[in-house]
Amino acid sequence: MRIRDWDRSLKIRLIGELFMNTSFWMVFPFLAIYFAEEFGKEAAGLLLVLSQVFSVAANLVGGYCADRFGRRTMLVLSSFGLGAAFLLFAAANSPWYESPALGFAAFTFAGMCSSLYWPASQAMVADVIPEEYRSDVFAIFYTSINISVVIGPIIGAVLFFSYRFELLLSVALVAVALGIALQLLTKETLQYAPSGELATEPGQGWTGAVKKQLKEYGIILKDRLFLLFVGAGILGAQTFMQLDLLIPIYLKEAIDEQLVATLFGWDWTVTGEEAFGFLLSENGLLVALLTVVLTRLAVKYPEKWVFFFSAILYAVAMTVFPLTNLFWLLVVAMAIFTFGELLTAGLQQSFISKLAPDHMRGQYYAAASLRYTVGRMIAPLSIPLTAWIGFGWTFAILAVLSVASGVVYLLMFTLYEKRPSH
Repeated sequence: MRIRDWDRSLKIRLIGELFMNTSFWMVFPFLAIYFAEEFGKEAAGLLLVLSQVFSVAANLVGGYCADRFGRRTMLVLSSFGLGAAFLLFAAANSPWYESPALGFAAFTFAGMCSSLYWPASQAMVADVIPEEYRSDVFAIFYTSINISVVIGPIIGAVLFFSYRFELLLSVALVAVALGIALQLLTKETLQYAPSGELATEPGQGWTGAVKKQLKEYGIILKDRLFLLFVGAGILGAQTFMQLDLLIPIYLKEAIDEQLVATLFGWDWTVTGEEAFGFLLSENGLLVALLTVVLTRLAVKYPEKWVFFFSAILYAVAMTVFPLTNLFWLLVVAMAIFTFGELLTAGLQQSFISKLAPDHMRGQYYAAASLRYTVGRMIAPLSIPLTAWIGFGWTFAILAVLSVASGVVYLLMFTLYEKRPSH
């Protein structure tokens, strides 16, 4: 399905989110280093866990509200919320006032706003795109994100450490601009419930709404296939989330300054922070170039083996990373890591739409996002863990968790294939 055939709301989102994500990735990859330097490894890891507890709650509320108030409403509110969060973050890093604690609070609020945005954005795609084209559309959005991952960290490596206030202020303005564009140029895609009204019986109020929400999530939790999908995703996320948690801290400590190449008498050297910026951009570039191609290739094979092989590639990458500090070997490890990511980039969101009833689509996407929100809640524990058992053992544990994720996917797809309705 060509982009020009998309619903206009998706076209606006694709462009607006490209700018927003690029701005976000100028900041986000360096926050683990920032908080570790300000609070210490142990405290930073625990604080990052705490911030994700709030994101988990916001994620579930976001899915409920997307199904009750509408997709566009939640996208707009979340965008303005992101703008406010980054404005507060900028204030905490201004020339006139510095407060790491306030910066952490702003980061937590930004994470909550992102968690509110995600379920509505995924449900909007499922609302307007036929099932047979969804994998391609999700893959294109994923490619857009990773174009941002290529550009953002390279710029952010310079601006975050030297012009942090100006950078954070710019991100806030981009988020507000996205909110305005979504409000003025997009339409509501939720058709089965009146936008702006809770689907509760008259007189129930918010108490009834909360009870109804808990009841509906209870229904999701009884879906055994869906629970296995989420569980496998949480295990796998322990590896994937280290891209902006453990890996930058490892590179900062493993590489002081390393000669990478000599060209015509010019020596190319990198520090740990610069090496991380290049590796992250490598990840984004490979994703931007290959996501759609590999997604179309992956759909030709049984899904369960695609998901399993993806988990194995993650495990291999986690095994290679701690064995070396040589830049070019780390480039190879990142390539393996990225191919593991790419194999399921489009398939995961499409598979959720197969499991979700139409009237609970937003909540299923929200609950599916627990793979990342709960995963990210646990993943920062790897940072203090390195202080206790070292980088090598920590990476080994992550490799084992990734293999376990692949095994759970095999079990889930085996049950899925036996469903009478399948």
